[in-house]
Amino acid sequence: MFGSVVAVQDLTFDVPAGQVTGFLGPNGAGKTTTLRMILGLIQPTSGYALVAGQPYAQLMSPRRTVGAAVEAMAAHPGRCGRDHLWALAAATGASPQRVDEVVAQVDLTDVQHRRAGTYSLGMRQRLGLAAALLGDPEILILDEPANGLDPAGTVWLRSLLRDLAAQGRTVLVSSHVLSEVAQTADHILIVNEGRLRFDGPIGELHSAGRSLEEAFLQLTTPAPTS
Repeated sequence: MFGSVVAVQDLTFDVPAGQVTGFLGPNGAGKTTTLRMILGLIQPTSGYALVAGQPYAQLMSPRRTVGAAVEAMAAHPGRCGRDHLWALAAATGASPQRVDEVVAQVDLTDVQHRRAGTYSLGMRQRLGLAAALLGDPEILILDEPANGLDPAGTVWLRSLLRDLAAQGRTVLVSSHVLSEVAQTADHILIVNEGRLRFDGPIGELHSAGRSLEEAFLQLTTPAPTS
């Protein structure tokens, strides 16, 4: 709760390994609050969140277990992208070679020496993703990673997330737009008003002949009040 506002309530789910799980819901549904609780950035009023069977704060090597991008990129605008990653790598225990690998992986090689303050939103998203990948984590938690990406960048992101899941990693991706994850996710979680509305394979949303969009709207549209 935030004061008298209940942000998330009775929300229970597991995220399977080896799949891309789409975490969907309208703006304000409680997605970012949930991700922040998983990462120990805020504490729930009741209940708990576990990562690899433990609270995030108790993980032996949290940055090597979980790679997360749940907030706007925090790089100093006067620092180049590579220096930002190198500072994070030092804290993570990652090597200079790993910095080279993630820069190439997110396609920032040509702009890595530019100041982060000159980056477009799409470049900042890629830089945040590179930071999440530095520790070669088994779990990735990404909040709206497609924001600011052009169509080619969105296709690239889909391919990257699928490849990471195919390696056996756990990939949790939040979005408020069904179409962004429908072509990528294997498993879907839908929340609205802080409550879980759906948890299952994406194919189950097609039940009763509904389109994905119809199912999503039905699950996230508030019932009319009399």
